Amino acid sequence: MEDRAREHGMHALRHFYAPVLLGAGENIKVLSTCRGHSGPGFTLRTYTHLMPGSEGRTRKAADSMYDATASAPDGPRTAQGD
Repeated sequence: MEDRAREHGMHALRHFYAPVLLGAGENIKVLSTCRGHSGPGFTLRTYTHLMPGSEGRTRKAADSMYDATASAPDGPRTAQGD
């Protein structure tokens, strides 16, 4: 009975809220400290499997970096009608 209460009580809420914060960009060290964990590594091992889309965010961040450099001029303009 006690395990079931743990699944549906505050522990479940903590388990839900942590990946929400990580997904929103919260600092892993801050979250780890707030949770009372032994360190950020423990926090990541505990919660990252609940964070859908982290691979997509990584790709999007890398793509935006390349998009920014692709639109920047890469040298002096030529005299060909610019």
